[in-house]
Amino acid sequence: MKKLFLFAFVSALSMTAFSQIETPAASPFQKIEQKVGLTDVTLEYSRPSMKGRKIFGDLVPYNKLWRTGANANTKITFSKDVIIGGNNVKAGSYAVYTKPNAKVWEVMFYADANNWGTPQEWDAEKVVASVKANVYDLPMSVETFTISFDDLDSNSVNLGLLWENTYVGVPIQFMTDKAVTASIEKVMGGPSSNDYYAAAVYYLEADKDINKAKMWIDKAIEMRDQPAFWYYRQQSLIYAKSGDKKGAIAAAKKSLDLATEAGNEDYIALNKKSISVWEGKPMSDK
Repeated sequence: MKKLFLFAFVSALSMTAFSQIETPAASPFQKIEQKVGLTDVTLEYSRPSMKGRKIFGDLVPYNKLWRTGANANTKITFSKDVIIGGNNVKAGSYAVYTKPNAKVWEVMFYADANNWGTPQEWDAEKVVASVKANVYDLPMSVETFTISFDDLDSNSVNLGLLWENTYVGVPIQFMTDKAVTASIEKVMGGPSSNDYYAAAVYYLEADKDINKAKMWIDKAIEMRDQPAFWYYRQQSLIYAKSGDKKGAIAAAKKSLDLATEAGNEDYIALNKKSISVWEGKPMSDK
C-alpha cells in the first residue's frame, strides 16, 4: 500500500513538473496596431507556417470557409466607422473569414468575433461586409502566414493577406476627410450656441467676469433657432448677478412661458420664485 502511495505521489510530481514546461506555439499569436488617418486599427491573429506543405488548394481547401490564420478567428478592430466593399462598417471588432480560390478570394467581415476557428453555425446576417479580391502571384515564397497594412494613406489602406506564393489585398476606406472637413468648418465657423451657453454658465457658477457671462448668454440665445427655457433661466440668473433686475425678470418670464408650454414643473416653480424675489413680492401675490 505504501509503495502504491509513493508511486502515485511521484507520478503527481512528474505531471506537475511537466505542466510547467513552456514550448513555442506552432502558430504564434501576433497583435499589430495601425493608425489610418484618425482611426485606430488593431489586428489579432495566429500565424501558421508552410513547413514543406502545399497550402492553398490543399491544406487550405478552395471554396471552403477559412479562419484566415490558425487557432481563434482572426480579429480586426476599428475605433471609428469605416467603409468596406461599399458597406458602412460601424466601429467595433469583427472576425475576418475568407473563402480562398485560385483566382479570386471572398473576404468576409463577421460581427461575431469570438469564435475558435469558424462558427459552428454560420449566420449570414452577421456578415457586415463582403469583398471579392483578386489573387496575385508572388515572385517568392512566404513561409509564415502574414497579414499587413499596405498602400497606406490618410483615407485608405489595403489589408494584405500573404502566404505561400499568394497575395490578396482588401481595400478599406476611412472617413478621415469627412471628419477633418467637419472639424475645420466648426472651428472656422466660430463657437456654437452651446459653446457660448456652457462658457456663460461656467463663468456664473465660478464667480468669474459676470459681464462676459452676460455677453455670452445673450449670444447663445441669439444663435438658437428655437428658444429654450433653460437658456432663458440661466440668462435671468446672470442678469440678476450683474445687477440688472429688470433684465433678469424679463428673462425669467420668457423662461416661465416656455417652461409652461413644455410642461416642465421644476422650471415653472424656479422662475416663479425668482420673479417674486426680484420684484419684491411675496409668492402668494403671484
